Amino acid sequence: MAGEVQTGILSDSEIRAAFDLSQIRAPRPLDVDQVQPASLDLRLGDVAYRVRASFLPGKALTVQERIDQLKLHEIDLKAGAVLETGCVYIVPLLESLALPADIEASTNPKSSTGRLDIFTRVIADRAQSFDTVPPGYAGPLYLEVSPRTFPIVARTGSRLSQIRFRRGDARLSDSELVALHAREPLVDGAPSISNGLLVSIDLEGAGDIIGYRAKRHTGVVDVDKRAACDVLDYWEPIRPRGKAEIILDPDQFYILVSREAVHVPPDYAAEMVAFDPLVGEFRVHYAGFFDPGFGHDAAGGAGSRAVLEVRSHEVPFILEHGQTVGRLVYERMSKRPALLYGADRGSNYQAQGLKLSKHFR
Repeated sequence: MAGEVQTGILSDSEIRAAFDLSQIRAPRPLDVDQVQPASLDLRLGDVAYRVRASFLPGKALTVQERIDQLKLHEIDLKAGAVLETGCVYIVPLLESLALPADIEASTNPKSSTGRLDIFTRVIADRAQSFDTVPPGYAGPLYLEVSPRTFPIVARTGSRLSQIRFRRGDARLSDSELVALHAREPLVDGAPSISNGLLVSIDLEGAGDIIGYRAKRHTGVVDVDKRAACDVLDYWEPIRPRGKAEIILDPDQFYILVSREAVHVPPDYAAEMVAFDPLVGEFRVHYAGFFDPGFGHDAAGGAGSRAVLEVRSHEVPFILEHGQTVGRLVYERMSKRPALLYGADRGSNYQAQGLKLSKHFR
């Protein structure tokens, strides 16, 4: 993280420099595609601990000390292993950190992880909150993994989560978002802006499917294998039926899509707020990072739809077409990435509409 000091989210070149400086550490080299435009994929280590319950270590303990108190058994991940639904696992990650005093980090599930309904959270030693790493942190990282709908096969090196590094506070205010939209449109049409860019749901759709509802009691999904599972073995398509609404059953998992086509310009990154009680008792997004270049087309493309992983809590909930379901918070990059999302490196989700994870054919 050498060179000129700039406030904002660190880019791919700065992440690689941090690895070279041992501010990010691992027992083996980074994978070729592990560094994203504004984030780093995190890899599972060699063992998963099945624990009785989720936890935070608190100020006095390390994560490993809490694992020793709560573990039920250990699972060797080197050759791959099944992680069952309804269970909580803690996995030491290959990556550890020795951050400078002016760098903090936050984590989120990868897009494919969220679309499989795998609940993941990163834990640092002596942490009092999930998915946050304080400035100057030096120590290991652990991933809490809890498959909610499908049992999964994972192994050493599997990548379920990603980390984003930032220097200072570079979040855009609403007035700055309005000005940015005037220069580089953030959505197709007039934006709704209130503490971020508001995102609504599409329940009309252009085709004959407006979403998917996950099936129960399915086979396993190997998180490292593309196009290995048949869609209809795992998902029930939801088709339009004249009324542009859907009733979410409690604790059922849905894949839906935003009405807006979203654009993240090259010098910015965005994050979807995962749960907002002001718009209803449901979660609309597990995987919250939108990299620079998401929906971007140098020729002036119209953006990409945001795929939403939706789960209602406690009670049935009616969603109607055009209803606000979340918001995107934009942040400045400290420098433009060397490679943009999708346009330069390709992505399973660039220029997307309604789309399941890469594991389904």
